[in-house]
Amino acid sequence: MPQLTALDAQFLHFETATNIANIAGLAILDGDLNRSDLQALLEQRLPYVPALRRKLAPVPFGLDHPYWMQEDDLDLDYHVREIGLPPPGDDRQLADQVSRLHARRLDRSRPLWEIYLIHGLTGGRMGLYTKIHHAAVDGIGGADVLAALLDLGPEPAPPPATGPERDEPPPGPAEMVARGLARLAGNPAAAVRFAARAVPHLDEIPLASRLPGSRLVSGLARRLAGTGQAPELPVLPAPKTPFSGPVSEHRRFAFVSLPLEEIKQVRKAFGVTVNDVVMAVCAGALRRWLAAHGGIPHQPLVAGVPFSLRAAGEAGPGNQVAIMTAPLAVQIDDPVTRLHEVRYAMQRIKDRFSLSPARWLREFSESMPAALMGLAARSAFALVGQTAPPINVAISNVPGPQFPLYMCGARLLTYYPVSVITDVSGGVNITAFSYDGSLDIGVVTDRAMVPDAWELTVHLRDALDELRNAESSLPH
Repeated sequence: MPQLTALDAQFLHFETATNIANIAGLAILDGDLNRSDLQALLEQRLPYVPALRRKLAPVPFGLDHPYWMQEDDLDLDYHVREIGLPPPGDDRQLADQVSRLHARRLDRSRPLWEIYLIHGLTGGRMGLYTKIHHAAVDGIGGADVLAALLDLGPEPAPPPATGPERDEPPPGPAEMVARGLARLAGNPAAAVRFAARAVPHLDEIPLASRLPGSRLVSGLARRLAGTGQAPELPVLPAPKTPFSGPVSEHRRFAFVSLPLEEIKQVRKAFGVTVNDVVMAVCAGALRRWLAAHGGIPHQPLVAGVPFSLRAAGEAGPGNQVAIMTAPLAVQIDDPVTRLHEVRYAMQRIKDRFSLSPARWLREFSESMPAALMGLAARSAFALVGQTAPPINVAISNVPGPQFPLYMCGARLLTYYPVSVITDVSGGVNITAFSYDGSLDIGVVTDRAMVPDAWELTVHLRDALDELRNAESSLPH
């Protein structure tokens, strides 16, 4: 009888008509997939994918976080849908369709996922858009869900030799209430434990780090706790940009693929990591966009960068992720200097994170009464989004397999992430996924703030070219 963690439940609570917690992906397949074949594959694989076979079982009066309940009568006709693009069926039409689908909330009375087969794409291709609620999976969990539906060759793999495990049913309403009351009684103690653990890490918390004296207090607490000297984190007041503030109900989506080999060549030439290059490419693209839309700020943007809390090789349901903030040096004109500034900032954060993984968000969530979390999450989002958003842009880079994959015999050509924007994290999200020699980037924007997301994809290509030109001019 799995229960949502407090962090999982946060993604339910902050959701409104404008803050939508769908995470998704757009797969481009070589060939036209048949809906009945996909449903047959799902019938075979879904018993082994818990996130897709569960629905919410709320606790009476909202006294505790909901439970997951196994859905034995899954309606695949509801969850698997078809759309046809009108001629000519180009990439922009595909992206427009995904923009509309991504802005729609999922039905909480059903398992929290949908798949859309999108026919009529040029070049004998088709799109497959899959979305799932962030309460059910984080980015790594979402990749695991996708992997369960894919094969290493055109022939689908046989089912596992062992049968799927079944979830125990959730407790009845009376037991749910009793457990919720017991948790409520323990919340004050949890809050005290959180406060004691959180003080040494105040400078890691986006809002708390901006309070006067927070850095002094956290440094003193670390010394008293005997944890030694930790790398100082940069002071990050987020500058005002055209994509800061409350988001609307409408989304824009665009995508681009960059050769992974070119990114690796830049990495090697300048002695940085692939992730450093990706972050610097995003910084260069945002600098170009800002130059054309209101001007470049005189200070770095603040990027929200997800860090996994999972140990190496660790699997498991739900969300195990924290958001760290990093300066993004869009104010620097020279691309190489910008790259090294990005590398320096990311290295400081990684060094700090390796010493004290940012589990404060999970502990903070567990310390709050479940009945208050929804109101607190929505109120905080509304207040922070309208006054002082701590983040300008969300950027994520997810490594993927470097070999071809297949679904129902059709080869997966590219896979573009489609992620989340919120009042707090800004109206732009850039998420990259490396697959089979390509860096596939999905850009999600708020329609009112950044009406043309394709403009950013052009700038991403230009920013990589800028670094490639700088690399080619180095002495060899």
